[in-house]
Amino acid sequence: MGYQDYLIMAGQLMLSLSILIVLHEMGHFFPARWFNTRVEKFYLFFDPWFSLFKIKRGDTEYGIGWLPLGGYVKISGMIDESFDKEQMKQPPQPWEFRSKPAWQRLIIMLGGVTVNFILGFFLYGMVLFVWGEEYLPNENVKYGIFADSLGLEMGFKNGDKIVSVGGKPFEKFNDRVVVREIVINNVSSVKVERDGREVDISIDPEYVDILSRHENKDKMLFMPRYPFVAGKFVPDSPADRSDMKIDDKIIALNGIPTPYFNDFRELAFQNKGKPVEVTVLREERDTVLVSMTVTETGQVGIFPYSPMVILGTATQEYSLAQALPAGVVKGWGFLTDQFKAFGQMFKGKIKASESLGGFGTIGSMFGNVWQWERFWTMTAILSLILAFMNLLPIPALDGGHVMFLLYEVVTGRKPSDKFLEYATMAGFIFIISLVLYANGLDILRSWFS
Repeated sequence: MGYQDYLIMAGQLMLSLSILIVLHEMGHFFPARWFNTRVEKFYLFFDPWFSLFKIKRGDTEYGIGWLPLGGYVKISGMIDESFDKEQMKQPPQPWEFRSKPAWQRLIIMLGGVTVNFILGFFLYGMVLFVWGEEYLPNENVKYGIFADSLGLEMGFKNGDKIVSVGGKPFEKFNDRVVVREIVINNVSSVKVERDGREVDISIDPEYVDILSRHENKDKMLFMPRYPFVAGKFVPDSPADRSDMKIDDKIIALNGIPTPYFNDFRELAFQNKGKPVEVTVLREERDTVLVSMTVTETGQVGIFPYSPMVILGTATQEYSLAQALPAGVVKGWGFLTDQFKAFGQMFKGKIKASESLGGFGTIGSMFGNVWQWERFWTMTAILSLILAFMNLLPIPALDGGHVMFLLYEVVTGRKPSDKFLEYATMAGFIFIISLVLYANGLDILRSWFS
């Protein structure tokens, strides 16, 4: 990828995080103001030593920091990442967080994650409303699958038709569904139709670990088999210099039948650097021989029409009334998967070092082309992840503050300021260490990839 690709991915990530951070902090800011609690700062990104921009309005300083690792609101009388020890030495004031009833403090602390949960569900729903849900119906995959190397290892064969995964009907063709069911739900069998009869493929439990490894995250298990129809030529490629035409259907190479795209690709690779004769069906009636020389890398320079075009997709449309509850269902399904993935980590079936990723990993998920449907879907995902992670009972996160507040509500005793200070410091160090570790993994992967 070129630098422009990285800029597009970085730009999408920064815009998405900025939206999420500002709305998250508003979730703390407005409840604090409703309960007459002073908010001293409202910042997008952190501002150690200096800020890029700041302006004072009333009691609150609004600004943009230079360190894009999050954002914050500094609430008077609260032990947070600002570690303002001097303020905490003074007697409590009526406008301070520590002077408010526990239930008000709890609402203030839960405001951020509440906004992120609602935003994630809402964005999922609006994506469905605006774009619908396009998919490849499994019934359209009439030629069966082409199994890649990892899929072959697991027991799939070319021509298999997927029937069900763990007993669930396989209706929308997507190999990621199979990966998810194996890794998250411990599915141990996939039923396929093979040579006219149904066969159960047993999935070895070791594939929970194998499929969750970072090195395999983009590897296909299988894809649909489909006829090879020329959709576009690479300029000055062997195919471009030949007599081949757009929409030609390629049916053989050197007289050997190649009914599917993968058949031609494999045979072309075996003939790299050699002159070949390609048999094409033109306008579904004329058989034509086309001569060309395969490149040293085994390519002829043809972009085929995608299987989605050849086999035909379906789109499920949603009204607004349908999209919003469907968005909640999709968002809740995603959150459920996160809970299950954590469970798999605790059981040792998934390695945390393989699942963690830093800004590079997250940015790559946006893609190097700016597509609004993908952008808002990723923003919905990140919003729910941010809410989920912030609810973890780790001091310095919202969940840590909530944990101490619930302790106070239940016992009637408030933890000492000194204890909260040390706990917040420990939590902050842990979070920064985790961020550095995750981004370090990205760097190591880029070096050894």
